[in-house]
Amino acid sequence: MNSKFLLPFIVLAFICCLGLFYPPVQIEAASYPNLSGADIAWMLTAAGLVLLMTPGLSFFYGGMVSKKNIISTMLQSFIALGVITILYIFVGFSLSFGDSFHGLIGNPFTYFMFRNVGAAPNAALAPTIPLLLFAVFQLKFAIITPALITGSFAERVRFNAYLLFICLFSLFIYAPLAHWTWHPDGFLHKWGILDFAGGTVVHMSAGYAALAGAMILGQRHSFGDSSKHSEPANIPFVILGTGMLWFGWFGFNAGSALGANTTAVIAFGTTIVASSAAMIAWIFFDGIRGKKVSAMGACIGAVVGLVAITPACGYVTIPQALFIGFVSSIISNLAVRAKNKSNLDDTLDVFPCHGIGGITGMVMTGVFAKDVGLYYGHTTTFFYHILGLVIVSVYTFGGSYLLYKITDKIVPLRVSLQDEQDGLDFTQHGETYKLKKPVVTEVTAN
Repeated sequence: MNSKFLLPFIVLAFICCLGLFYPPVQIEAASYPNLSGADIAWMLTAAGLVLLMTPGLSFFYGGMVSKKNIISTMLQSFIALGVITILYIFVGFSLSFGDSFHGLIGNPFTYFMFRNVGAAPNAALAPTIPLLLFAVFQLKFAIITPALITGSFAERVRFNAYLLFICLFSLFIYAPLAHWTWHPDGFLHKWGILDFAGGTVVHMSAGYAALAGAMILGQRHSFGDSSKHSEPANIPFVILGTGMLWFGWFGFNAGSALGANTTAVIAFGTTIVASSAAMIAWIFFDGIRGKKVSAMGACIGAVVGLVAITPACGYVTIPQALFIGFVSSIISNLAVRAKNKSNLDDTLDVFPCHGIGGITGMVMTGVFAKDVGLYYGHTTTFFYHILGLVIVSVYTFGGSYLLYKITDKIVPLRVSLQDEQDGLDFTQHGETYKLKKPVVTEVTAN
């Protein structure tokens, strides 16, 4: 028997059995006339779209790493679907959206084990859809955030340590940040800081956690050695993953309107425009620097545009979205170039793309937000965004750095040198991924 799984199993069993002691909540909608069938239909669709993004991310990241690490990298994203869902039901949703404690964190008992989360809407959070639907929609954001981090320490992290870290990150970094920003009583929300769909809550937090992770875990043994450098395992996986992310991102952004309304339409339109501008800007900028147009570049550029427009998508115009996508692409491209000249081994450029992309989006939101941005002659929102940027940066980086240290004391974060050289697919999971060689048939002329 492997005793290292015993404690996690007991914790899981406790949480699951705890559900037997909670009475069922009201699920009939007849007594709630404010519910909108159109809004419910759209939000169910949007929640499904956002769920698709995490498997999309697993393909996106999995295709970029070496062949001996593709399964482990994909599983690190995919496993978050299970781990974070259980944690979110247990206490995560309550910490994020429960009764506010001085604008800093939610009361863990407000929605503990999804107590009182049913068909009844919450007028302060989403007045036209059931609170349960709002909760499961927000759950998908909580799932993908820690999954985004995995690209920074790919090919060298111990799987059990990773599971512990994402639980700690979700409780102590993601939940407070979601509360600050999206809860009506959160202090960033009260300051007027705008984050329509998660540029700050999701991408900046993941980006800074990725930066801290790359620093804590250190360089791969092959880092800087061209003779040991591995080509991406499967670039078609990267393209597939990008397509799934892009498709799901419409639910991510337009769904954050929390209804079938004109704001959702605006967010939908700005999302496609910004990502398109960023994709083309990335490959053209690469071309100016003497590089060939690559599928990898096109995919990374598109994702950077999606990241940058996320906080602004419901507050800006279509032409402004073009500019945001273009500018964010150039900034992240330069950030990737700078990182490649440094000693930082952020394996899949999570901080230059998601972290810097989220920062760019937050600043651009302060500039272009309709009626309150710097572009319209108002300075208050912009300066609060800069202040919020500093606070979020310090908290997410410093907090994540500490959580890595704590995790490493409990379970070593990094695999052994031999395990790293053999690949995490086999050493961590006992599985391997092999591409079949194409069969070549000789054709003879008659």
